[in-house]
Amino acid sequence: MGVARLSPRSRTRVAEPNTSPGISPARHSSRNPLRSVRAYVSLTKPRIIELLLVTTVPTMVVADRGIPSVWLMVATVVGGTLAAGGANAINMYVDRDIDRLMERTRNRPLVTGEIAPVRALVFAIVLEALAFIWLWGFVNLLSAVLAVSATAFYVFVYTLWLKRTSSRNIIIGGAAGAVPVLVGWAAVTNSLDWAPLVLFGVIFYWTPPHFWALAIRYRDDYRAASVPMLPAVASTRTTAVRMIGYTVVLWGLSLLFSAVGEMGLVYFVSAVVLGAVFLYYAVQVLRTQATASAMRLFSYSITYITLLFAAMVVDQVVRTGV
Repeated sequence: MGVARLSPRSRTRVAEPNTSPGISPARHSSRNPLRSVRAYVSLTKPRIIELLLVTTVPTMVVADRGIPSVWLMVATVVGGTLAAGGANAINMYVDRDIDRLMERTRNRPLVTGEIAPVRALVFAIVLEALAFIWLWGFVNLLSAVLAVSATAFYVFVYTLWLKRTSSRNIIIGGAAGAVPVLVGWAAVTNSLDWAPLVLFGVIFYWTPPHFWALAIRYRDDYRAASVPMLPAVASTRTTAVRMIGYTVVLWGLSLLFSAVGEMGLVYFVSAVVLGAVFLYYAVQVLRTQATASAMRLFSYSITYITLLFAAMVVDQVVRTGV
């Protein structure tokens, strides 16, 4: 159930980076250094990294029951950025064949020929190696293992296996995006506990409605690339019902964290209000089944996760008087 067969087109790998219309073989040598740097940076998907790191530092504050040392926060963020950037670059390397078939991704550097595939892969592997060495050397071994394990899960479980074969792809594969909270907690305590595991659950259940909302907008792209993202293989109604289910669980976990994480009134009230608004937007998608409603939910989902984790920081600052 939830498995879609792939067309031969989606399984075909692109051997050369310069097969897009208008891309000449000389493009690699003709670009200027700044353009090259921008292309490599885009491989790491900076906007996704920003969202992941939004969850890391607040988790560190909660784990510390105050503000951790600036150096520890910087070291953890740098290591997390390297690990996430490497994972995203490998994802682009693997998906370069289907990226050229999707309107949203056809301008990525491996599709346009800005970067050769082998260089992108080497770049990604180097980032992962640096991430592990950096976190082990400047944070701790547990954080390093967690960060690189998340990359392995994202690449092998999501990108190489589930993304092209199952409509449950983002449900299971999205777990990789929840690991930064574990890394943040481990960076401070060098251990794990129930509190970070509940936060892991928060991100895990937040990911499907967040991503499906965007996928509703780009369902034709996924169909063109034979990627069985849920909105591409199921009706908007079915997708919306599942989004509501995940949102309800998300709301419950965010409230559970108030007790497990020993949070105060600032966080609790924020979790109640933010979760209620999230559920409202999810219900609106079901009611209207319109792309506009889905995109409003997508936009709010980013605001939600940012404000929820910001509330954790404010809660700790207010309670400890730091």
